Amino acid sequence: MQLHTGNESNTGMKVLVIGGTGKTGRRVAERLINRGVETRVVSRSTSPAFDWHDEGTWGAALDGISAVYITFAPDLAVPGATDRIQAFVDTAAAAGVDRLVLLSGRGEEEAQACERIVQAQDLEWTVVRASWFMQNFSEGEFAGMVHEGMLTLPAADIPEPFIDVNDIADVAVAALTEPGHAHEIYEVTGPRLLTLEELAEELSRQTGHSVRFQAIPQADFDAALLDSGLPEDIRWLLNYLFSTVLDGRNAHLCDGVQRALGREPADFSDFVERQLQRGTWARNDAGVAA
Repeated sequence: MQLHTGNESNTGMKVLVIGGTGKTGRRVAERLINRGVETRVVSRSTSPAFDWHDEGTWGAALDGISAVYITFAPDLAVPGATDRIQAFVDTAAAAGVDRLVLLSGRGEEEAQACERIVQAQDLEWTVVRASWFMQNFSEGEFAGMVHEGMLTLPAADIPEPFIDVNDIADVAVAALTEPGHAHEIYEVTGPRLLTLEELAEELSRQTGHSVRFQAIPQADFDAALLDSGLPEDIRWLLNYLFSTVLDGRNAHLCDGVQRALGREPADFSDFVERQLQRGTWARNDAGVAA
């Protein structure tokens, strides 16, 4: 049973974290536990298990829960996500859940359709609508490219306000445990816009080894994804993000972190500095990723 307890603050609250091993879910769970919040972390491999495609797993996961952090894998944009979200929030409301916090994506029409499903529920809800994660370059899909010194991606010269996942987790935890966040849409971004070329230049400067950005045709990118053996839904999502979302629609800053937390979001340079302290992109004496 993945149920954790801490001190006596937030007494009586039980929070369900869906996708507790993911980039945001893991950090949300850690913060909740550190606050003394009784926390149930679920995935397909936990007990009780939680599977988005098996409604029979939802009841045990929701038993006794007062608030839920909802992450949908791989993304709310994938076909069928709206049906799953509708069924889940209906089940959660019937189970007596009081508060829902949904992780959503900027500029994704399908994700916004899922947001409206959550907003239609007669309970407290908060939407955390996030830009692209900085952590995609340290523990995600593009970390290997940073190691190799070449970001080979089908992106134009369009900036994105990359967000530190730790800021997302802080906003989500505040919305789950504190008053004053009900019926808010927090569109969270970093404090500045960066193109992938500028991001590569900053990585080069701070890591001390060359990292370059090379734009490639979408078809070549898709062929590489196919050759890599990625699951079909991940391949679809990456193609969708680069062909649809990274088109300039999100090339502006938002103040979700500031409104939710009363502070500025972390900058990309701060993120890189922390990763260097942890040895994330460490290389051996031969210049090869360690």
